[in-house]
Amino acid sequence: MAYKQLLDRQNVLVAGGAGFIGSHLCDELIKTRNVICVDNFVTGQEENIDLLLQNPHFKFIKHDLREPLDLETFPELESFKVKFQGVQEIYNLACPTSPKEYKRLPIETLLTNSEATRYLLDLAVKYKARFLHVSSSAVYGEPPEAKALAEDYWGFIDPVGPRSSYNEGKRFAESLVVNYGLHKGVSWRIARVFNTYGPRMKLDDGRMIPDFISYALQGKPLIINGSTEDTATFCYVSDMVDGLTRLMSYEEPGIFNLGSADLKTMGEVAQAVIELSGSEVKINTTDPLPYQAKQGAPDIGRAKEILGWFPLVSLNDGLRQTVDYFRAHQGVLGMGSASGTVV
Repeated sequence: MAYKQLLDRQNVLVAGGAGFIGSHLCDELIKTRNVICVDNFVTGQEENIDLLLQNPHFKFIKHDLREPLDLETFPELESFKVKFQGVQEIYNLACPTSPKEYKRLPIETLLTNSEATRYLLDLAVKYKARFLHVSSSAVYGEPPEAKALAEDYWGFIDPVGPRSSYNEGKRFAESLVVNYGLHKGVSWRIARVFNTYGPRMKLDDGRMIPDFISYALQGKPLIINGSTEDTATFCYVSDMVDGLTRLMSYEEPGIFNLGSADLKTMGEVAQAVIELSGSEVKINTTDPLPYQAKQGAPDIGRAKEILGWFPLVSLNDGLRQTVDYFRAHQGVLGMGSASGTVV
């Protein structure tokens, strides 16, 4: 059957919508759209969407996307008239991203990038929906030299190493998306997301910024796995959401880097967290972890020129908001380990 918009608002599906970036994306989309959030809480968190559940323009479906999803069988979506209107946009953020999950959930990660992406693409075919796949800078592997990574770089990756379930999963998913576009007419876009941080990051997933903040607030030394001179880039989550929504509005298929192009040392980030938290703790270093990779900076020239997008929130301002969030939620979230890791 032919699906056409009947309501004032478009219907939008956000896969992985209870996760860190996904929940912030839902916060933005619900201002103008009906949002269908799908998550199985393997790594997402219900508290990220608690306030949204009270909004009539938001519906949550708990579902493992490694199984087919038939939206028209859910009675809670009747108010969105999905049987007749379908969905107009699909954002695919469904994938474990924590470095700890490379060891704990490798098969799940691979299948989410393959089977789940396939089933979401099948929905895009059915409803003729725009499809935005959230990929990762991990597809580039370790940069061969100190230069910004552009979208035409093919990457240098170990296909069977400790990070392979995530890196190769993301690479396969990109190929799947592009081929659904070529052979099934899907209107696709791919965002290669670089390190992103902000409120709602999980304290126990082994990422550097929440680990630093957690220990600084507890008055414990911060630990950097590697050197204080190691570098990475950090994009605040509101800037990332702005980039994703701009990319979805882009009329042509394309691959875009989204992230900060400003390299920071691990020592700089640790010291900023210490100052913003009002702590006086030390910074210690230890050996890099097996799944760590050298970090590259994105070339965001395409995003600037075509989407009119670039990050606006400074690292200091973003860290201040993130520290304030974790300080306010200390008793609720608990405190995690202090492993300074970027992925």
